[in-house]
Amino acid sequence: MTAKERFRIVAVGGTFDKFHKGHRALIMKAFEVGEHVLIGLCTDDFALKLGKNHEVAPYEDRLKELEAFLKKNNFSGRFRIIPLNDAYGPTISDEEIEAIVVSEETAARAEEINKIRRERGLKPLNIIVIRMVPAEDRISISSTRIHRGEIDREGRLILQHERKESLDS
Repeated sequence: MTAKERFRIVAVGGTFDKFHKGHRALIMKAFEVGEHVLIGLCTDDFALKLGKNHEVAPYEDRLKELEAFLKKNNFSGRFRIIPLNDAYGPTISDEEIEAIVVSEETAARAEEINKIRRERGLKPLNIIVIRMVPAEDRISISSTRIHRGEIDREGRLILQHERKESLDS
C-alpha cells in the first residue's frame, strides 16, 4: 500500500475491553487507510468463548466507550459497528471489504481469513498490521494487563506511579 492509497471499506475487530491506547491506535489506522470502517465488536457470548483470564465488560458498556471515541474523533458517517459472534464476522463473505487492520498479535487470524476467502473464490483482503503499542515498561499494552492492575489505559505503570505519588505527598 502506498502512503496515499486508501481503501473504500476496511474491517477491524476486537473485544475492545478496557478501551486503551492500543485499541485507539488500531482504530485510528483503520480510518487512516479506509474511507469507511466496519468495526466488529465481540458479543458477550463470543467474548466468553475467547476464554479471557479476566471478566470482560458487558457489550453495551464496550459499545458506549467505542462510540464515544468515534464521536470525539469526528468519524460520524464513516463507520458501522456490528456485533461479532465469531472470529471472522463478514470478512469471510463480504466482497466489498478490501482491507483489514490487525495488530501483530492477531495477524495470523487475518491470514486465516484470506485462506477462507480464497477457498470461497473471493479476493483476499489487504492486510495492514500495526505494531503492538508498548507500555512504559516496553511490554505491550493489553486489557489483561489493565485488569491485573499492572498498567492504566495509557500504558503507565500503576505501581510506579502510586509510589511516586506517595513520595511526592
